[in-house]
Amino acid sequence: MKLIGNFLWFLFGGIFFGLLWCIYGCLWCISIVGIPIGLQCFKFAKLTFFPFGKQIEYGGGIVSLLANIIWIVTTGVPMAIGNATWGLILCLTIVGIPFGKQFFKLAKLSLFPFGSSIR
Repeated sequence: MKLIGNFLWFLFGGIFFGLLWCIYGCLWCISIVGIPIGLQCFKFAKLTFFPFGKQIEYGGGIVSLLANIIWIVTTGVPMAIGNATWGLILCLTIVGIPFGKQFFKLAKLSLFPFGSSIR
């Protein structure tokens, strides 16, 4: 089921939001200070391309908190709004509910990407 879900996800929205993470990662990597944030973006782009069967654990310390604050102010809010909006649209149909749930998972990740790990 994960294979089918990931394949359909990739075709119907995952590619767009994964590429968005890649674009933000490239923009953050322009400056030396932003390289750690950009690398984190690339890690989450991989998750966004194929999210079914993966769990996100949140945690971290003060450095993650500071990076999350900088991220929310600069990039996180538009990404979270986009993911949440697309998740709501998909939840209007019964078939789209599993995909909408994945978008809600990614909306939370869009707000707090640092200090989290994927398993």
